[in-house]
Amino acid sequence: MTPDPRQRLADARLYLCTDARRDRGDLESFLHAALSGGVDVIQLRDKSLDARAELELQPLVARVAAEHGALVAVNDRADLAELAGAAILHTGQEDLPVAASRRLLGPDVLLGRSTHSAEQAAVAEADPDVDYFCVGPVWPTPTKQGRPAVGVETVRAVAATAPATPWFAIGGIDERSVAEVVDAGARRVVVVRAITAADDPEAAARRLRAALG
Repeated sequence: MTPDPRQRLADARLYLCTDARRDRGDLESFLHAALSGGVDVIQLRDKSLDARAELELQPLVARVAAEHGALVAVNDRADLAELAGAAILHTGQEDLPVAASRRLLGPDVLLGRSTHSAEQAAVAEADPDVDYFCVGPVWPTPTKQGRPAVGVETVRAVAATAPATPWFAIGGIDERSVAEVVDAGARRVVVVRAITAADDPEAAARRLRAALG
């Protein structure tokens, strides 16, 4: 049984965004491996999927996540989040305003927000409708082409304000660099390739989770 979503989010340390792994055909086994390794939040983020294909995959993601007590996030689309019964909707600065997402989804769905500066992080922290926010990309990453890296200094600046809202560092974080964002004050991270490209996703997740304490 999944614990209270807000408490689960507060306790979360490792957030994974993954594609649908259609080239490998192993989405279900991959999800089990990553979640067994310590992933707390899973988001299916695959720009090659249309809305129908993503919605068809969401029950699989939800079932595997529930088996591991993890949270499921949907990216950008409030309609898909509602139809999938996802615990979380994550939006960027150019997506629906947070207040609009709250009006559409009600009080129970957790809302996440991307931020790209200490100033945007402060706005997210001050917004009572934001349940968590991400800071980044810390380093350049092909998943956010054209988005300038904000650097570890921004992570350090946000950490210095001691936000009460849970927040994650994101962007180019892997086993080699995770210690740097932890040293800068981050206690939660979002990763993609550090697990999706790993030969052993469970072991990779386990090592990342251990690095976060």
